[in-house]
Amino acid sequence: MIAVERVDFVSVPTRDLERARRFYTEVLGLRVNPSNRDEFEATNVTLTLWEPEAQDVPFSPNTAGIALRVADVEAARQELVAEGVKFLGDTVDTGVCLMDFFCDPDGNVLILHNRYSPLAG
Repeated sequence: MIAVERVDFVSVPTRDLERARRFYTEVLGLRVNPSNRDEFEATNVTLTLWEPEAQDVPFSPNTAGIALRVADVEAARQELVAEGVKFLGDTVDTGVCLMDFFCDPDGNVLILHNRYSPLAG
């Protein structure tokens, strides 16, 4: 068995690097890695843009979802709606967290997320 230390990055497939860069910086407000303009830094993980078709890999968006922790899901949703982002239904309350699902311009599912109940155990 290997000893995984942490997740360093998550690949985000795109068909249009410039459009994706604008979305992740101007709409979501993520900080660009100064060493690589296709990497966007969150506190605990990096999102890395990837053009699969440039490597002869068929494009397929990530539909599993990348959860982005925010302090206030409703306020973040309102800000994104003002930017023209369309959400995939209503806010979901699981009893321990709030989630709002939406897509980036390439169809990758993103989730506004806030856990309001402490972890059990």
